[in-house]
Amino acid sequence: MKDKKALKTNLIFAGVLLAVALVLFAVLQLRPAGGTALLTWGEDGQTMEIPLNKNARYDVDTGIYTIHLEVKDGAIAFVDSPCPDHLCEGYGWLSRQDDWAACLPAKANVVVMSEGG
Repeated sequence: MKDKKALKTNLIFAGVLLAVALVLFAVLQLRPAGGTALLTWGEDGQTMEIPLNKNARYDVDTGIYTIHLEVKDGAIAFVDSPCPDHLCEGYGWLSRQDDWAACLPAKANVVVMSEGG
């Protein structure tokens, strides 16, 4: 009898713990995306803030290549890359705070910043 009660208590505790973990996971995954991306390029570290709340395309001459970034639905991505390996395109769409991508041949990187910068 004592073992059944302990088992029931342990199962309830495990269920509550699992529910809390699922809620925390959902909150972290569904938190609002950052509102701005910071693009950095070139030897001297030039920067540009790019708002993620308006769909647009940005063509930036880094001095080595002209990189192409697209903002769509609150996310940003390297697109139509002129560099030889196209690895930067493989990062996909960045929308969460601290997401980042880099195009090493163009000496450029983009980081999603938190709302308000």
